[in-house]
Amino acid sequence: MTAMAELKPAHFLWHMDGAVAVIRLNRPERKNPLTFQSYAELRDTFRALPYANDVDAVVFLPNGGNFCSGGDVNDIIGPLVAMDVKQILAFTRMTGDLVKAMLHCGKPIVAAVNGVAVGAGAVIAMASDLRIATPTARTVFLFNRVGLAGCDMGACAMLPRIIGHGRAAELLYTGRTMTAQEGEHWGFFNKIVAADVLEPEALALAQRIAAGPTFANGITKTQLVAEWSMALDQAIEAEAQAQALCMQTGDFERAYRAFVAKQKPMFEGN
Repeated sequence: MTAMAELKPAHFLWHMDGAVAVIRLNRPERKNPLTFQSYAELRDTFRALPYANDVDAVVFLPNGGNFCSGGDVNDIIGPLVAMDVKQILAFTRMTGDLVKAMLHCGKPIVAAVNGVAVGAGAVIAMASDLRIATPTARTVFLFNRVGLAGCDMGACAMLPRIIGHGRAAELLYTGRTMTAQEGEHWGFFNKIVAADVLEPEALALAQRIAAGPTFANGITKTQLVAEWSMALDQAIEAEAQAQALCMQTGDFERAYRAFVAKQKPMFEGN
């Protein structure tokens, strides 16, 4: 197992709040754009999380009033114009690998969106399990506006599952801004809160999840992703096997004994 408490990333901020890992991109003066290095470091961090015994949930927080402005124009977009197709494909695969790592990290992820979540920033929010926003949050899948297809980092697969095909198609074909109010109405955001309580709300939600049966939560996350490509019969059988495994855990027995004693269960993640 890996302990993540001592992680000291070079390209984003990281700290532990109990069993919750807290991430902030750290270029607030530019609305927190991503670079080649921050993409790679985030990918590697999420790849390590399945083996982390001290992380039970993750929170992405904004920094300086913004979530993420996407790929940095000078550090990423400019160099990409000069690359050959092999180099570009290596980059687009790396960005997709960040999303894969988030989906398969085994830890529930909460995104707290304030200000802009643009391009890859919108995708990071999309790839999180739960999303909270402020009333002024602006989410933009802007790829079309810079001459690219909307199918970036899994957006064409994931966004329609969250908000519906027609709504996703509109955003991906036009690159227009999705307001926070639209995002909540469409199911992209779980709720909207005032800016001054966004971070406490997101952290409280993550702490609530981390205080639950974390082994079972990891199974839930695995099944939410795996069942996208399953037929219904396969999904039901996969859930039967997954639940049978969870019924062998100490947390299942703890919950039973607490119920009998009319007490609140204290889960230990095993």
